[in-house]
Amino acid sequence: MNAPAERHPARPSRRDARTSGPPTSRLDDNDSGIDTTVLEQWLPSRLRSSRWLGWRLRALVVLALLGCLALFLLTRELAQQPRLDASWRGNEHGQLLLAASNEPALQPFVGHALLGIIGGDSQVAVLDALALQRSPRWLPGDAERARHHELHDQLERALSQGHVRFYFAEGGTAELQLQPRGSFRLGLMYWLLAGLALVLYLIAMVVLLVRPMLANALFALMALSQCGNLLFIAAAGVSELTLPRGYAGLEVHARMAFDLVTAAAIVHAASLHPRRLPGGPAIALLVWGLVGGLLALDVRAALPQAWWWTQGIGAALGLSAIGLLSWSYRIEPHPYALVQRRFGIVTAGTWILLTAAIAAVGQTPGAQQGIATVGSMIWVVFLASLMLLVPFLAKSQQMLREFSLLAGVSTVATSLDLLFVTAFSFGQFTSITLSVFLSIGLYVSVRQWLLNHLRGTGMVTMERLFERLYRMAREVEAHPERASTSLLSLLRELFEPLEAAVAPKSTQHARASGDGSALTVPVPDLSRISGRADETLVLRYSQRGRRLFTREDARLADRIVEQLKRAVAFDQAVERGRSEERSRLAQDLHDDIGARLLTLMYQAQSPEQEDYIRHTLQDLKTLTRGLAVSSHRLSHAAAEWKADVQQRLQIANVVLDWHTQFDRDAELTVVQWSALTRVLRELVSNTIAHARATRVAISLQLADDRLELRVHDDGHGRNPQAWAHGLGLGGIRKRVKQLGGEVEWRELLPAGIECRVRFPNWSQSASA
Repeated sequence: MNAPAERHPARPSRRDARTSGPPTSRLDDNDSGIDTTVLEQWLPSRLRSSRWLGWRLRALVVLALLGCLALFLLTRELAQQPRLDASWRGNEHGQLLLAASNEPALQPFVGHALLGIIGGDSQVAVLDALALQRSPRWLPGDAERARHHELHDQLERALSQGHVRFYFAEGGTAELQLQPRGSFRLGLMYWLLAGLALVLYLIAMVVLLVRPMLANALFALMALSQCGNLLFIAAAGVSELTLPRGYAGLEVHARMAFDLVTAAAIVHAASLHPRRLPGGPAIALLVWGLVGGLLALDVRAALPQAWWWTQGIGAALGLSAIGLLSWSYRIEPHPYALVQRRFGIVTAGTWILLTAAIAAVGQTPGAQQGIATVGSMIWVVFLASLMLLVPFLAKSQQMLREFSLLAGVSTVATSLDLLFVTAFSFGQFTSITLSVFLSIGLYVSVRQWLLNHLRGTGMVTMERLFERLYRMAREVEAHPERASTSLLSLLRELFEPLEAAVAPKSTQHARASGDGSALTVPVPDLSRISGRADETLVLRYSQRGRRLFTREDARLADRIVEQLKRAVAFDQAVERGRSEERSRLAQDLHDDIGARLLTLMYQAQSPEQEDYIRHTLQDLKTLTRGLAVSSHRLSHAAAEWKADVQQRLQIANVVLDWHTQFDRDAELTVVQWSALTRVLRELVSNTIAHARATRVAISLQLADDRLELRVHDDGHGRNPQAWAHGLGLGGIRKRVKQLGGEVEWRELLPAGIECRVRFPNWSQSASA
């Protein structure tokens, strides 16, 4: 958990504007979604790694050794406890029955009720089924807790003598010489729970040392509390009847403190992260004061009905944390608040359900023992697993989805187990088995629907993504300065962020940061395909604040940028090949055909032939010049077209009215230039050859990316709908259609024909 920087009260504006400021400045120092970890990638690697040098690394090593030492001492203490190789169960009368044993002295008494144990000559322990309760923390009544403590105190003193006698109903006795348990007989469950506690402890220390701050300290406090709960459960599960020395008296107060401290830390963290709430310090002071007062009363044995107080305050604090996260999400739609609230609902719901189930079976010791043992362990393991995965949930969307499904399945299984025990009086094994099978069946049936819901329905399909990439590559090739705008538009459609900005920063790879609230994506200089990002896109709050950015999203963004670079590089290579081929053709035409035409002109037999060949040479010169140049300015091309048309019309004694109007001097590709040149020449040729006109008016306009060419004459042409479309008119239609335009002929009154050629999206025709 990383505490964000404090924000101004006003909500952030949703903008796509470029961020101004010097290259080394942060986007917004008060922005909770962009903290120092977002810009860490711009630091030199030696500065990033230096955080782990010095006292932090040494402190981590020392703390890890202390954790291992504590676990070793606990294991050693449990291994020295006397081992009683027997299984026990309670009956409906509250008696303690011997269920099974590998001890020859006890095997004849399987199924008999145990009345008491005498250790040595004087230590007597009178037992009943209450001794099977592993955790006195989950006994609701004060009287039950006191009697449980007394039973295990007597049992501990009796077994400590080594030589013990068992007294069964109907006068049976058995004598045993107890031996230490040894570390190899602690059981698999002990090692699993102890290992989970150690891993959680190490994760908490790493989080705290990476960034020593209040939010991380609260996370470490919660994690350490759950480590304590796990170790108490692990120690109690070593034996079915006995408890470690001093366990019964310590466990009640310690686990109560662990649970209340965890609840208070959750509320405090909710007031800090993902954003600081108004009145957060007052909320934290109130919560810690309440928890501290309850713990002080409990230590002084001045808190009657302590179990009810603990459960009630824990539920109230859990609901308060959910309310604070909802408030935080309304102020700023940070997706992490939504994720925390969902897990908070599951955790608080399980806590309340467990409390209600234990209270409902308070008069049935066997059922209460099963619910308290299984239910409390499931709740603690779930909460510990959640704490263990919190630092990594924003790293992987797959992990987040799977853990969400696991949390849901665990909640359903626990609910069904408690329902079967309380409502139908099923046995412990039957209840657990049935609830697990039903939960797995429900999970399998709705898994795909849940995954689709978690992924979201507004994501761009792969077909749509490739189409956008192809169009973007065409646009960026023609206008490299639009790279950031085009990429930002695609990422907006892909991730649906609430906010997006372009930062003048340099980076190499995309990165999810700010606990998954932000995604930074480099915008490389695509005009040179250098791979160096001169700008960086910053997206915040994926899917309108309902989803976290993860490493998968960062990898997807990197792949999009890489594919865009490859597409642009490929197009540039193709264009270079085309340009070289056009230059070669232009050179060949000039050197070969031009030379032959020049020879024919000098050998012409009449002035008419010489003029015709001279005009042909001029046309060839215009064509080769257009082929040799990869792009043309519209104003330059229009001047060449006017000169060419005017020369041809003068020979035919036709007057030219030429008019141009451009809102910008667009750059024409070879395809555009060639198409317009041939269309205009064909229209003028038709006018000269067929219309017998005396005047031709040509208008060329470009406004709002709409290009329109009009050619009309005062000739004798009529009824253009009845014209036969040969190579000339068919070629005009084909070239106009290739550029995404349309052509229309209409009759004028009193005489003449007008041809109108329109291109509604002229800039897009460049990629045709």
